Amino acid sequence: MLGAAALAAVVVLGGATVAVIYGLRDRYRVPTAELFGTPTPLISLSPTPSPTPPPPGTDITGPLNLLIVGVDTREDDPTWEPHADAVTILHVPRGLKTAYMFSLPRDLVVDIPKFPKSGYRGGHTKLTHAMSEGARRGDAKPSVAQGFQLLAQTVSGYTGIKRFDAGAVLTFTGFRKLVDALGGVDIYVDQRTPSQHLRPDGRGRAPGGGPAGYGGPQMVYEVGMRHLVGWQALDFSRQRYLPGGDYTRQRHHQQLIRAVLAKAFSLDVGRNPLEVDRVLRALGQTLTFDGRGRPAIDYAYALSGLRPEALRLVTLPGGGVGRGSGYRGEQLSAESRKFISELVAGRADAYLRAHPALVVRR
Repeated sequence: MLGAAALAAVVVLGGATVAVIYGLRDRYRVPTAELFGTPTPLISLSPTPSPTPPPPGTDITGPLNLLIVGVDTREDDPTWEPHADAVTILHVPRGLKTAYMFSLPRDLVVDIPKFPKSGYRGGHTKLTHAMSEGARRGDAKPSVAQGFQLLAQTVSGYTGIKRFDAGAVLTFTGFRKLVDALGGVDIYVDQRTPSQHLRPDGRGRAPGGGPAGYGGPQMVYEVGMRHLVGWQALDFSRQRYLPGGDYTRQRHHQQLIRAVLAKAFSLDVGRNPLEVDRVLRALGQTLTFDGRGRPAIDYAYALSGLRPEALRLVTLPGGGVGRGSGYRGEQLSAESRKFISELVAGRADAYLRAHPALVVRR
């Protein structure tokens, strides 16, 4: 979704005309798939014959719920099963002027329903397994889209969000290319973050005895405002061997989403269409979108008035279930679970005023 949100912002920013928007619709087709498992009617992308066609997505008024998943795929391994490394929900109330974003821990212990398509019988296990269990297709290569279907069902069951209006999957490669296409992003690093994976020059670290199985020199992201290029942004967002563990990683991931949106909004697309071309071409096939019959550009235009400062990042604290060899995963605190239920009931703003510690400030 990181890619979907930023892609949307870049396409419609800078006062681009309706004619230009329709031209982009015809030229760039974001890869789509049935991420929710239900066929959707095709919507014509041809401009209306009217001399002043309405902007795309003008009938989208909200509220909206979008499910965004970051996936580590290994294209060179046909047996590799995709895992949901980042599960993020974007809720946009009616009017589309504000939004709430929160993440669920990848190791959150949840009830995963049975899924006949993959032969999964259901279970009480970590959220990240929903995608891998759902992706299986016998001897065929695992399907990210099919895995997303089971993940979406699982997230709906846990959160009480009955329907997601759109979903997106972005690979690690797509994230890196997106940030580079934007010219990098500026982010405030809120705690010292050593990389377990990469050296200061961006190359991989050698095997060793560190927490993630690596050793030798490592890239370190020091506290303060930093300009990160693609590989640095991806690396920074992946680190979880930190105080706060995966909850810290979730916060960093959300902060990067906001940084990407801020950078996208700063581009004067209307006056520099080359920026649009460069960003969309960079994403290539690394982003998959399902708008339930609507193309990504419709949501892009509908959300074009949502400024980065109106995006409220929400952190949901929790703790481990079991210890040591008996560790089973994570569970959210009662305060965090209550936020989700208040969000579904349309009372998120009041709840956050009463629980300001849940709001990510920088």
